[in-house]
Amino acid sequence: MSLAAAIRTIPDYPKKGILFRDITTLLGDAKAFRRAVDELVQPWSGSKMDKVAGMEARGFILGGAVAHQLSAGFVPIRKKGKLPYKTVAVAYELEYGVDEMEMHEDAVTKGERVILVDDLIATGGTAQGAIRLLQKQGAEVVAACFVIDLPDLGGARKIEAMGVPVRSLIAFDGH
Repeated sequence: MSLAAAIRTIPDYPKKGILFRDITTLLGDAKAFRRAVDELVQPWSGSKMDKVAGMEARGFILGGAVAHQLSAGFVPIRKKGKLPYKTVAVAYELEYGVDEMEMHEDAVTKGERVILVDDLIATGGTAQGAIRLLQKQGAEVVAACFVIDLPDLGGARKIEAMGVPVRSLIAFDGH
């Protein structure tokens, strides 16, 4: 089974005209999940990576697995107000507004090599915010990795314009 076949498409969610790409079916399929993690890790296998950062919430699942495979630490990047220790925050653009995300102030140190992981890149606002947050603390963001890219929305191009290479396993047309 291909990775694309392991992803459920839900029409008209969260609103009419959207084809929602649901990776919970991929996560529930042991072979597909393992393959996705292996493919996300492959370019950096054998290289020194200090941390893997994952964005709430599916990025936690994928990022934790990638960090384990790379023998790296894991950094959760969360919505504002969810972390218990001192944090640093950054505002980021949503499709229809602005929000904030944060991480612990000591989650990364200057010069640490970090890979950012999430399930999907669409418009790129969340990933751009996470990259700025990591760089603000001195991390070198080596790459941003996603299972799914929606290239029509341009998010991957925005990340690459920041000087961060993008790796996506699957591309789906449309929104």
